[in-house]
Amino acid sequence: MTMYHSYSDVELTILLKGGDLNAFTEIHNRYYGILYSHAYRRLPDHEEVQDILQELFTCIWNNRTFNNLNPNLPAYLYTAVRNRVLNFFKHSRVKMDYISSFQKFAENKAPAADEEIRLKQLVAIVEAEIAMLPPQMRLIFEMSRNEQLSHQEIAEKLAISTLTVKKQVNNSLKILRVKLGVYHFMLFF
Repeated sequence: MTMYHSYSDVELTILLKGGDLNAFTEIHNRYYGILYSHAYRRLPDHEEVQDILQELFTCIWNNRTFNNLNPNLPAYLYTAVRNRVLNFFKHSRVKMDYISSFQKFAENKAPAADEEIRLKQLVAIVEAEIAMLPPQMRLIFEMSRNEQLSHQEIAEKLAISTLTVKKQVNNSLKILRVKLGVYHFMLFF
């Protein structure tokens, strides 16, 4: 492993494309600290920065044969981290806009009688769709939404990684959005 320390970035990327785990480990060790500092300056949240870097390095490993890692590896990594940080802010903005919109709607008026019926129908449909999720995904989703547990707390209770929890919650939301999109349209329009 010590000989990988003396390899250039170009040599490491060639070895990485060939599936060399030691080359990947060297790239990770060589750039993780500086990428962490780079991301943390823009997003001062330790957990989010760790998630971003874990996702980046997982993506690099999983797509090693397809990745077009150019000879300037540091530039590629800095750009990838910057883009992931920007995506985080973009997603956070959308989430905050949705919450704000929902709060304004909730404060505006109490639902009319037919809206209450539609709401009860929607709740029943949502509960039915949640019940149809795969057991592990459903458990993680319910712990996140019903028990208000963080990804870290769920991971600790279930002895799985926080990335797995995050992926399971995101996948369950994608499934529910697809399945509930049709019902939402039928109930409210």
